[in-house]
Amino acid sequence: MNRVSDVWMVEEAMRILWHAWRSVWRRSIGLAVIAALACTAAEAGSLRTNRAKALVPLDEIISGGPPPDGIPPIDRPAFVTPADASGWLKPKEPVLALTVDGDARAYPLQILMWHEIVNDVVGGVPVAVTFCPLCNSALVFERRVDGTTLDFGTSGMLFKSDLVMYDRQSHSLWAQMEGRAIVGDRAGQRLRLRPANTIAFEAWRSAHPDGKVLSRDTGHRRRYGVNPYESYDEPSLGPFLYRGKLDPRRPPKERVVGVAVGEARRAYPFPLLEKRRVVHDTVGEQAIVIFYEPGTLSALDDTEIAKSRAVGATSVFRAQLGERTLTFEATPGGFQDRQTGSRWDFFGAALSGPLAGQRLTPVQHVDAFWFAWAAFNPSTTVWTAP
Repeated sequence: MNRVSDVWMVEEAMRILWHAWRSVWRRSIGLAVIAALACTAAEAGSLRTNRAKALVPLDEIISGGPPPDGIPPIDRPAFVTPADASGWLKPKEPVLALTVDGDARAYPLQILMWHEIVNDVVGGVPVAVTFCPLCNSALVFERRVDGTTLDFGTSGMLFKSDLVMYDRQSHSLWAQMEGRAIVGDRAGQRLRLRPANTIAFEAWRSAHPDGKVLSRDTGHRRRYGVNPYESYDEPSLGPFLYRGKLDPRRPPKERVVGVAVGEARRAYPFPLLEKRRVVHDTVGEQAIVIFYEPGTLSALDDTEIAKSRAVGATSVFRAQLGERTLTFEATPGGFQDRQTGSRWDFFGAALSGPLAGQRLTPVQHVDAFWFAWAAFNPSTTVWTAP
């Protein structure tokens, strides 16, 4: 069997396994049957991971189906202009937006869906652009650790239903939701998180007309634009291959913004943000502001992503600019601060008014399903509207 057909079979197996699990769940048989079919990390495969150094129980790292790199990362990403991308990327489709030292790039989720990791260099900084469909978490990490540039692949395993990456240098296993090595010689090390936002392509393009968009020319045959996890983001539906007790405070797959400031953790449910559009809060003694922008489509709803329902997008910033604390309100075209009347965009840039040209400082956060945020941050509080 050649490599193309072999990878295609892995892709089909993923789709079949998901639909089989979905059918099992809806008949209320539960997760135990599916979990019993999954092998443990110790049984899983060909990685040369030093399992003697483990921070989590090895039997909680389970096979997701494909072998290592069966979901192939993109190691030599190619890019096109926003105009070229508009031929196949619809205006409201979600992209992961990243800017490093003026180098603005967009990574369509319709591509990340099938690869989960892009090893890239942006603004001179080696980064891993990652997306876990099962947790709906899109995160960007720096790949330099202790002076060594790591390259990441997909292990084929899951931890708390989250993508487990491995670095090709030491074969250590890394949990994507926390950017931490959990098994192997690098166990305990963390990757530095880079600010990134999931937003509609048209919104990113408006702010970055000269930016670059990840090309469909990946070197792999995939049905880009098709979602193999149809209806996966139904809020009340439990997660795939998850072991452990689910936090009952919110529906398992409700979208939340998880904010981390120091040791403090807080989750902001999307349904509440949608009603407010702007939320001010204090987390770990840091005043923050959350912008909610409607319109961005889900990548995990309809079989065709372009036909999925709108779920919106968020960005999080420090509310201070210099010595001044700003308060914001939503406007038809974006956001406005009440102190100066300056107009701001979703990305925290002042477009007009006395503060034009200024930028807010991003705050570490992730848009993810509630079950995933709570699983990796069990001490989290949940914001409720005052």
